[in-house]
This record gives sequence, C-alpha cells and structure tokens, in this order.
Amino acid sequence: MKEPQTMDVEYAANLARIDLTVEEKKKFNGQLGDILQYFEKLKAVDVEGVEPMAHAFPRHNVWDEDESRAGFSAEEALSNAPAKRKDQVVVPKVIEE
Repeated sequence: MKEPQTMDVEYAANLARIDLTVEEKKKFNGQLGDILQYFEKLKAVDVEGVEPMAHAFPRHNVWDEDESRAGFSAEEALSNAPAKRKDQVVVPKVIEE
C-alpha cells in the first residue's frame, strides 16, 4: 500500500480565508490525506470506452420555462440588508493591498 499523501492544509485554509487551530490542521491533514489516497484507488479503475457524464442517470428538460414576472421593488430587496445607502447594499471593503 502506498504511503498516504498529504496536502498543505494551511495553504488550502488560506485560500478559503479560514483560520484553523493546530488541532484542526492535524485533523484535516489526515482526512485530506485519506481522500487523496482514495483518488489513487479510483485511478486504477478501467474506464476505457466509458463516456463522461455529469449525472448517474440521464436528465432531460430539468429547467422550467422562462417566464417574465414582476421582481422586487428596491425597498423590498433591501428590507433585510444590514446597511444600505442610496438604494444599494453597503458591504465591507474586501480588496487586499
């Protein structure tokens, strides 16, 4: 059996913009290593002649017909906004310098 693969959990957490404790990093490193090991098993499956698909069963006509209907007024759309100004939602700045 191959040695378990590892993933840089700290790098992935940084990409996801989440802070992890040392215990969480250890826990997730093991779990992600198990997932990567499972992918190695999947690589061994013979898929010659199998067409790629998005679903296990054929799916047709899953969308409703497009119908025009009235939307929300600005007041209704902003009724739950934590902060608003001039009919717009105010959000914190997210650009890093």
